Amino acid sequence: MRAFEFHSTLTIDQTLAVPASIVEAIPVGESIRVLILVPENDDDREWERRAAEEFGRGYADTDAIYDRQSTP
Repeated sequence: MRAFEFHSTLTIDQTLAVPASIVEAIPVGESIRVLILVPENDDDREWERRAAEEFGRGYADTDAIYDRQSTP
């Protein structure tokens, strides 16, 4: 199963916008599974922001060698 991730906002008419690039990648009529993740509160948003920030700090220039590795 392929996965696509994007951010969206529930509109006033209770719909979600899906980016065109994702819509184009899904054949019409294909069954899909949708998972919606919503932060429980502002503390969750702050935790996610700090976790991403901290993760980025741990990335060193020497780690870039792994970005260039190819899989067999």
